[in-house]
Amino acid sequence: MIDDDLSFLAGTMPAPLRQDRIVRIVDGAPGMVRTAALAAATGTSEVTVRQDLAVLDREGRVRRVHGGAVRPGAGSPERPFEETAVEQQVAKAAIGRAAAALVRSGECVLLDVGTTPAAVAEALVARHELVDVTVVTNSLTTALTLEPAVPRFTVIVTGGTLRPLQHSLVAPFNDTVLPMIAADVVFLGGTGLDVAHGLTNVNLPETAAKRMLAAAAGRTVVVVDGSKFGRAHVGVVSGLQDIDVIVTAEAPAELVEQVRATGVAVVVADDGTASGRNHSA
Repeated sequence: MIDDDLSFLAGTMPAPLRQDRIVRIVDGAPGMVRTAALAAATGTSEVTVRQDLAVLDREGRVRRVHGGAVRPGAGSPERPFEETAVEQQVAKAAIGRAAAALVRSGECVLLDVGTTPAAVAEALVARHELVDVTVVTNSLTTALTLEPAVPRFTVIVTGGTLRPLQHSLVAPFNDTVLPMIAADVVFLGGTGLDVAHGLTNVNLPETAAKRMLAAAAGRTVVVVDGSKFGRAHVGVVSGLQDIDVIVTAEAPAELVEQVRATGVAVVVADDGTASGRNHSA
């Protein structure tokens, strides 16, 4: 049924009541609620729901994100993939290109969940000279991003339990597949990176999956934009001593130097701005 067919239903519920219902649905959800689901729940069109969300966002009753809405000021710092995907886009694209440049034909690559590893996937697809690359991922978004490179690439999804907030696959079952793989390199994302804790993440199930990815690879490359530097969250993924390379962009210079002082190589990718530099130490 198209939006116009549903338009007569929108008039059966006054806008204030419909918006109150939307707020109740979003408040009761663990993460993002999609526009289509809100339209179905209120018996109206997605166009009308988007208009309602714009009003509710201005009033501070929900936080509108790409594709739907989340609770304002939610207690968990974990945010939907769609929300973070539109942030630091230039930096993430630069990180993706610099990280993808580390891959050679014939290698086996592990790709983590998250928007920055997804940027690595996009950059790998763009390297048309790469052949016979096997990519293993626990991210449905990353797997779909890699699909245009098939059959140059073999894309393997780990399996596991789906977490809709990040479109990620976690235990069980990914802990069955990953120990069977000996990869050349893993590209890991995270929500925090500091000297004391290394790479950290806000979500414990995904933290466990990241640790298994790292254990299955010969080299560990961390891909994080500059906003992650100096932060630490609940799940410790990997100490700096177990990280081979960090690829970043738009990171505070003093924090980069603190990490380099521990002996970890840091590549600051050129994001095309005057401040961009592409160098390592």
